[in-house]
Amino acid sequence: MMNWLIILPILLPLLTAIVLIFCRGSLPLQRILSTVSAAAQFVISILLLQHVLKNGILAVNMSNWEAPFGITFVADVLSASMVAVTGFMGFAVALFGLAEIDRPREKFGFYPLYHVLLMGVCGAFLTGDLFNLFVWFEVMLMASFVLLALGGERAQLEGSVKYLVLNFLSSGIFLTALGILYAEVGTLNMADIAVKLSGNHSSPLAMTSAMLLLVSFGVKAGVFPVFAWLPASYHTPPVTVSAIFAGLLTKVGVYSLIRVFTLMFVGDTAFTSGLIIFISVMTMITGVLGAAAQFEVRKILSFHIISQIGYMTLGLGLMTASALSASVFYIIHHIIVKTNLFLISGAITHARGSAELKKIGGLYRTHPWLAFLFLIPAMSLGGIPPLSGFFAKFTLVSEAARLEEYLLIGVALIVGVLTLYSMTKIWAEAFWKPDPRGREYETSKPIPWLMLLPIAMMAGVTLFIGFNPEWLLGIARQAGEQLASPDAYIQAVLGSQPPVTPPAPAP
Repeated sequence: MMNWLIILPILLPLLTAIVLIFCRGSLPLQRILSTVSAAAQFVISILLLQHVLKNGILAVNMSNWEAPFGITFVADVLSASMVAVTGFMGFAVALFGLAEIDRPREKFGFYPLYHVLLMGVCGAFLTGDLFNLFVWFEVMLMASFVLLALGGERAQLEGSVKYLVLNFLSSGIFLTALGILYAEVGTLNMADIAVKLSGNHSSPLAMTSAMLLLVSFGVKAGVFPVFAWLPASYHTPPVTVSAIFAGLLTKVGVYSLIRVFTLMFVGDTAFTSGLIIFISVMTMITGVLGAAAQFEVRKILSFHIISQIGYMTLGLGLMTASALSASVFYIIHHIIVKTNLFLISGAITHARGSAELKKIGGLYRTHPWLAFLFLIPAMSLGGIPPLSGFFAKFTLVSEAARLEEYLLIGVALIVGVLTLYSMTKIWAEAFWKPDPRGREYETSKPIPWLMLLPIAMMAGVTLFIGFNPEWLLGIARQAGEQLASPDAYIQAVLGSQPPVTPPAPAP
């Protein structure tokens, strides 16, 4: 039964997608099956997280082929947490989609594609080898590209082409890194690579593959200077699609960076840490400045994804157990908050017919509940206590202070203030000021409860984390300790095998 727990988050969306294809003639049945499956996946992911927290790392080899020769799935606290938050987001966004996705998109396969995307995300979090990580990235890429282009509007096609080209380039770099790494160590199992690279991290081939993986995962995470595809594409599809993208896809890139640079390339940490810290700082600054210059809600939120990614990778750059814990907390908080803000942008568009801040206003008077629900994730993103964003930033800044990295603290605080400025701009323009089109627009149509319910659910979770941060801090602490000391991960995958002697350098 325990083995099934690690497979079901991948198997269930796959089976759901197949069944939904055969049900394409009945849209009501597709909606019901999609929502029930998303709810079941959330329950399964919580059971998996509970099992890992209670019993330790769970590793399963497919078809009894022992690692490193077979396909391995591994759930440690980090990956199980990511699968759990994916399950929650998958369910919440599926509910929102019932009220937002139009019939043409439903007929052209929105629901099967949605579950294929969830399958790819969970597969990337749970895989134990790099080649299968590449495969899951490609599954996500194909599903997300079609979801982006579904509808065929000009802006969507432009955004999807930019998205596809840069992500294909990233995949090519990833594949090149795999070839170099396999030539060096003869395996693609991540735990086995960690053993075989021990004591041999500074070899030219190992360093080359490490830098190529940094570039490839950096593109997928949306870090400086390879983030251009993200603000060019995330505002173009329906909000349901951009919300699940905003919450999850870049986090798979961040997860991969954390996994690779805490497990495999841990030798020359002075160089890689310095490089990752520099990239993180530039990502935070450029992202938040881009957001400050925008006046469309989803464009502002898209640039904010970039700046917040910098906080997450900054914890990786500091490379201590506490800093890694802070990164894990930040990722979970950000997935919930950012997805919610995108859904709220969809509710604004539904109520006013636009999300351009210069064209809308008066939402506080006509939709006070939406205004209240916006303030919770907006203030959390800005780091206002006692919301979840405050603890995310506080844990990271505290660790930077302990390490006497005062410049990093200054950058983090300034970026936090600018983030808050962007959120107050949305509040002032969309909610507080009168509608510039006149009072007749202030009697806009009501927002469906299927839109408000997932927004309220996520706002409730944000409040719960803020007023009860210890339980999530405890999970993040366990994840950080496992990442900082990867022996347990290697032991869970390879068993009691003795460490393999690194290959002798070529004459």
